[in-house]
Amino acid sequence: MHSSNSYIAEDYKFSNQTIKEMKINSFNFYKKIKERRSIRDFNKTKIDIEIIKNAILSAGSAPNGANLQPWHFVIIKDQDIKKKIRIAAEKEERTFYEYKAPKEWLDALKPLGTDENKKFIENAPYLIAVFEKKYSISKNKKIKNYYVKESVGIATGILITCLHFCGLAMLTHTPSPMTFLNKILNRPINEKPFVLLIVGYPKKNTKVPKFAKKKKNFNEISSIF
Repeated sequence: MHSSNSYIAEDYKFSNQTIKEMKINSFNFYKKIKERRSIRDFNKTKIDIEIIKNAILSAGSAPNGANLQPWHFVIIKDQDIKKKIRIAAEKEERTFYEYKAPKEWLDALKPLGTDENKKFIENAPYLIAVFEKKYSISKNKKIKNYYVKESVGIATGILITCLHFCGLAMLTHTPSPMTFLNKILNRPINEKPFVLLIVGYPKKNTKVPKFAKKKKNFNEISSIF
C-alpha cells in the first residue's frame, strides 16, 4: 500500500543506442550547435507560431527543483507592445552605457558595436520574455520554489537550442533592471524577468564578429579525473 505522499512510478522509455550511434549523434549535435550565433539584425519574415510553441514546450521539459517548474514564458508578437518594450529597454540601456558600465565592460563590448539603440526589438517577428518564479501561488497559498535560477537557466538553454535547430536566429537581451517587463506584460510580483529572447530570421548579408566563431577548446573548458 502506498502512503498518502507517495507517487505512482511509470516506466522510463529510454532510447537505446549503440556506442557508434551515440558518438555519431553527439558529434553531429556539436557540429550543428556550434553554428549558433547571436545576431542583432532581423528581417520581418513571419514565423508560424506553432514553432515557437513547440520550442517553449521543449523548454518546459527541463529538469527543475522538485518539479515545481518555476518559469513562465510570454510570447510577444504585437507591434505596439514590442515598441513599448523597446522604449523601456533603451531607457535602461542609455543609463547603463552613460553611467553604470565600468570602462572594462565597455571595452569588452566594443568589438560587438553595441549601444543603447535596440531596433531589433521591433524588427524581429517574435520576442519571448522568460520569467523566473521566486515562489508560486496556489489557492491563495505561497509555495516556495527551489533552485529557481538553475532551473530557468537550463530551460532557457533548451529553448535557445530548439529554436536554433528549427532554423531560427536569436539574441539574448538582458537590460538591467528589466522590471519594466512585469508592468508592460502584466506579470505578477512573484515573477522576475530572466531574459528577453529576440527571435526571427537574420537579415540578408548579416554580419557577426569574427571572434564569435572562436571558442575555447576542450582542454580549456574542461578537466578529466
